[in-house]
Amino acid sequence: HVVPTCTSSRRNFLSAAVFTTASVATGSIANAAVVNADVNTAMFQSDKTLGVDLAKERFLGAIADIDYLLDNYAEISQGGGDNVRRYLGTVGVTSRMYGMRKVLKELREEADDVIEFTETSNDFEAYWNQAEGAAYQSLFAEHSSAKSTPESLLKLAKKDVQSMRKYMGDL
Repeated sequence: HVVPTCTSSRRNFLSAAVFTTASVATGSIANAAVVNADVNTAMFQSDKTLGVDLAKERFLGAIADIDYLLDNYAEISQGGGDNVRRYLGTVGVTSRMYGMRKVLKELREEADDVIEFTETSNDFEAYWNQAEGAAYQSLFAEHSSAKSTPESLLKLAKKDVQSMRKYMGDL
């Protein structure tokens, strides 16, 4: 006796329902950079490589997502640190930044100067981690004895995203 499954259809339906509800409830464009989660998770199976062409495409898409984040940062950050982190690819799997370390690993193999690429990608990752950390800390600043505010931490995160974007351009 075989039980048919519809996980993909159910997952797509739920993903669309959550996206629609979030968009209507917030009245914002904060989720505009998200892509189909099923595509992302399938692409990042541990037993498969991306290939250079897909890695390049993914990296260019990530640059577009980060540019969108920076262009709309005031509105996106009003949704809190998790909203910023969603664009950084550290909350959920919908941003094209999700899986960026695997993308960089694929691109490193194609670099003309592997040492320069590695150093630049390390700088990029350092700012990425700092931006993620500041956005994450903003979630707890109101309930902390620290003098930081969510707004000050999100402002710091934006500076780190700007630096991160500069290094993305250098890669």
